[in-house]
Amino acid sequence: MSRRAALFLTSLLAAFGVAVGQTPSTQPPPPKGPAPIIVGPGNKDLPVPQFPDAQKASQPEPPHLKPADLDGRQSLNDGTKLQLIRVLDAEFAHVRKYFPVGDKSMVIAPDGSIKPGDATLFRMAQSYGAAAKIGDRVQITNIVFREKSIYLEINGGPKKKQKWYQHIQISGMGGSTGGVDPNQAQPTGAGMTLEFKKHVPEMTGAELKQLLTPVLDFSVKTAAEVFVDTLPPKIKAAVKKHEVLVGMNREMVVMAKDRPPQKVREKDEKGREYEEWIYGTAPQDVVFVRFIGDEVIQVKTAKVGGEISVKTEKEVEVKDGVPTLAALKASDNPEDVKGGPQPEQPTHAPTLKRPDEQPDPVVQRGGGATGTHLPPTQEEPQWGTNGKQPPPDTSQSPPDAQQKPDQQKQPPLF
Repeated sequence: MSRRAALFLTSLLAAFGVAVGQTPSTQPPPPKGPAPIIVGPGNKDLPVPQFPDAQKASQPEPPHLKPADLDGRQSLNDGTKLQLIRVLDAEFAHVRKYFPVGDKSMVIAPDGSIKPGDATLFRMAQSYGAAAKIGDRVQITNIVFREKSIYLEINGGPKKKQKWYQHIQISGMGGSTGGVDPNQAQPTGAGMTLEFKKHVPEMTGAELKQLLTPVLDFSVKTAAEVFVDTLPPKIKAAVKKHEVLVGMNREMVVMAKDRPPQKVREKDEKGREYEEWIYGTAPQDVVFVRFIGDEVIQVKTAKVGGEISVKTEKEVEVKDGVPTLAALKASDNPEDVKGGPQPEQPTHAPTLKRPDEQPDPVVQRGGGATGTHLPPTQEEPQWGTNGKQPPPDTSQSPPDAQQKPDQQKQPPLF
């Protein structure tokens, strides 16, 4: 009996040793990364995981958010107001519109449009001064939540804020002191309003920034990049290629070519004063940009090979600060550069003559190697021109005049 028990125990230990002594190489390696989720009968409601790239590709781009898209949400509560103030208060951004100083009439309507228009804002900025131009960096200094709108101020707002003690004025025997100084009460900023149809809905800080994108740009961009984004596609492409178009203003030229290393002020043949900006030095290409006032009227490019191209036909129309493409019209000026490839100009032989020197009246004709100079041939003038008289009429002449010399009467010999 003991012998059977010993054999049974020995076989049991041997079986256990074989199970323990299996090498790991016979088993498949464990999968790297997170364990896969197997969808079976017991976990049908679990989502199927996706890789980050596939998940990113499957998500569409978020549509442009407008105030009207949030009307279905509930009203904004006090907790959300504090969060939005923390997100936007003292935040910096670049402006996409002109902000007239001391003005608070700019409104982002529920449909996403801006009132007043760009032309009106530009004229107001020219008349009253600009708190910020397109591309300038501004700071949000105040946020006020109203029943159906959100009011924001930039750069101190449209009204100069003063302390309570600045309104106190003390008068006495020696006169008065204190009070408001009119020279220090000038506004430096502007205001704008974001309107909604029913009420101010619940939103996040990112959504509020997206609602303000028609006016403010919160992305990390330079002033030039923000300015270029507001231009029409053709003008935007020209600025990116550092090309100057006729009709641009000085601000656009600075964005395209930077500030000029050299300027020249002269008068043209009509007596008009102009300013020419010169970019580049020989032997490289040299670009001459001519301004009359704030508008480019001519762009001349002198290339390395000696070819000179001149553009005078207006390509950009800037009216009330709003740039648009001008309608290209046919020009009678042979110096205008037309679209498409230009025909090659014939090369002239070198000469020592001055540009204003008249050609030699003696024309060289033939002569081979000796080069004999002959006077130019002239055609015989017609009768009645250049003072030439017609031949005399012989019909009325005397009979003796009509006889030939050999037939005329000879004097008598005797």
